[in-house]
This record gives sequence, structure tokens and C-alpha cells, in this order.
Amino acid sequence: MTAYLLKRLLIGMVTLGVASVVVFLMLEVVPGDPARLMLGMNASDAQVELLRDQMGLNQPLVVRYLTWAGGLLSLDFGKSYTYSVPVIDLIKERLVVSFPLAIIALTLSTLIAIPVGLFAAARRGKAADTAAMAVAQVGVAMPNFWFALLLVYVFAVWLRLVPAGGFPGWGNGVWPALKALILPAMALALPQAAILARVTRAALIEVLSEDYIRTARAKGMPMRAVLWRHALRNAMIPVLTIMGLQFAFLLAGTIIIENVFYLPGLGRLVFQAITQRDLIVVESVVMLLVAAVVVVNLLVDLSYAVVDPRLRTRQ
Repeated sequence: MTAYLLKRLLIGMVTLGVASVVVFLMLEVVPGDPARLMLGMNASDAQVELLRDQMGLNQPLVVRYLTWAGGLLSLDFGKSYTYSVPVIDLIKERLVVSFPLAIIALTLSTLIAIPVGLFAAARRGKAADTAAMAVAQVGVAMPNFWFALLLVYVFAVWLRLVPAGGFPGWGNGVWPALKALILPAMALALPQAAILARVTRAALIEVLSEDYIRTARAKGMPMRAVLWRHALRNAMIPVLTIMGLQFAFLLAGTIIIENVFYLPGLGRLVFQAITQRDLIVVESVVMLLVAAVVVVNLLVDLSYAVVDPRLRTRQ
């Protein structure tokens, strides 16, 4: 188990190192001068050069990368060119929106997908299975921004049950903040639930063909007990893999949804930083999201060892 964990940690560290180089170089080749963009086209060359010196843009490429990467290791992400505040403060302000949103969306997705996958697998080839997978296919094909607008119209404009957008902040109470996250969480969760339900069904169908499942059924064990006690646990590895990928997507890929609902989250921060050419914010947030993906994948790998004890002794 120790060797298994150390191997995954080493892979994660290498991934972060390679990702930092790729992110830094990709943003460096983006056309446009951040200093010129910030000062405007009417600024003099002297003013632009002074700002470039202040921002460290006149330093050699290697020096700028090492300075930035060293700051990441100490959680010093530098100062935003646009907001003139430490990037870490911007991230903390936005993370309290994006992280709960991702958790709520993933929880909703799992609570919907697992029962639907079990239901469809238990009725493989029947009308109920076909109907459930048809609905799931619609969910996979449906753009989440269109579904978000539909939710706003029904629950915010027509029924007036929840706000159409904005975030009041956790300081104004937990319930008002959660109400502001319900619709965006649903818009994110349902398409992901459709994907997870299909994966769950496929994994369960494969497991249900195993000999030990047929033995359990031959001994008179009810189908529900077979599904929940035996089949589901042995089908969880592909399901956990998709859940890990979905959480990373929900944390990093919410730019459209956050803009639809005017949520001050990480996705919207990245979008604003890109339009304003605030490279230090873009680099730092992207690397934070890469680190989140690596950590989530590590947790998923550890969960494999919990689900399948054979992995605990595998090198």
C-alpha cells in the first residue's frame, strides 16, 4: 500500500511540474502586451516600459518562470495586475463559491446517477432500461448553458422560488447562499448525472455476468440485495474514475454557468483575467485547478484500494 501511494504521489508531482511549464509557456506566446493593454493605446512608450519593469515582464523568460514557480511552492502567487491585490486573496474569495458549488453538483449527480444506473442494469433490455438510457442520452446531449437558462425561467422567473443570479455571500446566512447555488448546481449536475448513470449501468451489466453473481442468485438472494451488496461495490472502480473527473470538471469548467448566474467564482475570475490579460491570475488559477485535479485523482486512486483490497498489495 505504501509503494502504491508513493508511486501515485511521484506521478502527481511530475504532472504538476510539467503542467507548470506548459501553462507558463502557453500564456507567454499569447499575442499582446499586458502593460500596453492595461495602460491603454494612448500611453507613452516610457510609461509602458516602466510598468513592464514593475511587473517583471522585462526579465528573462527562465527567471520569470523560476520566480513564479517558486512563489507557487510557498503559496505566494504574486499580485494581480488588474486588481492590485495578492492573487491568493482573489482565489480565496472565489473559491468559497466554486468549491461548494462543485460539491453540491457532484452530490446531486451521484444521488441521481447511481439509482438510475442500478435501475437500468436490473432491467437490461426492457422498456424501463430503454427509457432510462434515452433520458440519459438527452441529458448528455443537452448544453448545460441552455439547461441553465431553462431552469432560470421556470424556477426563478415563473415560480419565483430561487434567485435568478448573483451570490449574497455566506456572511448573509447559509440558506440565502445555498438558494443562490441551487440552480447552477442543478444545471451542472444533471448532464453529469446522465454520463455517470450510463457508466454505472455499463459497469453493473459487466459485473452481473460474473459467476459469483449467478451463484448468489441461484442461492435465492433477491436481485436488490445482489445489486447493492455485491454488484455495486465491484462495479465502483470505473464509477469512481468518472466521479473524480467530474469533480475536476465541475471545479474548473464552470465558466459558462458562473457567467449565466453571475456567480463570483473561479471560472468567472479566469474569464475576466483572460479578457484583461492579467496573466499572473490566469497562470495561478490554472495551476491551482491542475493541482486540484491531481489531488482528486490521488484520492480516487486511494479509493480504488478501499474498494478492491487486491490493489493494497499490488506494486
